[in-house]
Amino acid sequence: MTQPSDLVVRTLGECKYDSPISELLEQRSRALGGAREFDRLLLLDTAEALEEARQAGPPASLEVAGPRKKLFFDPSKTSAGIVTCGGLCPGLNDVIRGLTMILWHRYGVRDILGFRNGYAGLNPKVGRPPMKLTPAEVTHIHEHGGTILGSSRGPQDPKIMVDTLVERGINILFPIGGDGTLRGAIAISEEARRRNYPLAVVGIPKTIDNDIHLVERSFGFQTAFSIAVDAIRAAHIEAEAAEGGIGLVKVMGRHSGFVAAYAALANADANYVLIPEVPFPLEGPQGFLPLLKQRLAARSHAVIVVGEGAGTHLMEATSGTDASGNRKLGDIGQFLHQKIKAYLDAEKVEHTIKYIDPSYIIRSLKADANDSVYCFRLAQNAVHAAMAGCTEILLGQYHGRFIHLPIAVAVSRRQQVDPNGDLWLSVLESTGQPRWITDT
Repeated sequence: MTQPSDLVVRTLGECKYDSPISELLEQRSRALGGAREFDRLLLLDTAEALEEARQAGPPASLEVAGPRKKLFFDPSKTSAGIVTCGGLCPGLNDVIRGLTMILWHRYGVRDILGFRNGYAGLNPKVGRPPMKLTPAEVTHIHEHGGTILGSSRGPQDPKIMVDTLVERGINILFPIGGDGTLRGAIAISEEARRRNYPLAVVGIPKTIDNDIHLVERSFGFQTAFSIAVDAIRAAHIEAEAAEGGIGLVKVMGRHSGFVAAYAALANADANYVLIPEVPFPLEGPQGFLPLLKQRLAARSHAVIVVGEGAGTHLMEATSGTDASGNRKLGDIGQFLHQKIKAYLDAEKVEHTIKYIDPSYIIRSLKADANDSVYCFRLAQNAVHAAMAGCTEILLGQYHGRFIHLPIAVAVSRRQQVDPNGDLWLSVLESTGQPRWITDT
């Protein structure tokens, strides 16, 4: 259970410098009917839950993001660094562009460096020199997928990384990445604090899987499930065209089935959605394979959407981890393909299987219009937070508001689809798949 004390935002110290956008802030304050700089957003959003929480003490709340009238850093003397880590994701270039534009045009920061190829770029022994970022350099990068800075997986020594930041006079670091990146951000911040070096570390959470705790939506997620819809549609067309046609689509989602769930709801062609949060049996009277056979007998075709982390309980354990420390997963798509074929062959059921995995196509795309707007607003609020001396936080959205979330809380657990929640109920109603699949 998240406690109110867990959500307190760490700052570097007293803010002494006037913001160069103070006039805009005054107008904003008048429009809101008074100063709203340090509003807090209640974690619980129902009257009943709030009343229960009050009985145990002050309710948990999140600090609302936005510009501040006073800054910790003098913009004319500030240097900022940006780094992108982990797998590719739609919107990375949008975030880089947004950070650069706000730093340059709103705060007058002229020393902005992009560290190349992830945290390796903060280690001179293995990384390439950083890239100087200006509005001219980033003007059109949001029109392309990937990241102009490059990326990599795996940690680097925090002492070496902070050495690099100190030598280059970097006051603010914006790490853009997922769980491993954010843990690395904490290590960098802690090392800087041990040296009494004033470094603001403000993260922007990047994960297609949408699995960051207390962040309603991570950038790239909407683009990802929107493109997954096209794959499901193609699988459906292929399946309908053949007697016993089966369309099998694997989408991203190592631990969380949000991409699979949202794509299936947006498309409505899926007959079965299999996600990591909901174990399912293959055989037996209530097994998935007998149900698939029944579906083919009744309708002669079927579409299956499976998240990459689903069905791990059915496959032999895969040993080891990747460079980011994630446990290696077996290929659930290939596994199901083989199991379905073997079962239907044994049952002498005519069938054909079309297997589609659009993962790398999705990763490399540019952000759609909605995600692009979201990326810019995340970047905008990240700069505001950093200039005010906030540190060890990430920017996210909760109850529709942009908030400051301590990174330690964000990485303490993963956001997952609730098997008993409204989203999964919607999937069950859309697909018509049996309720038993939600049993654990």
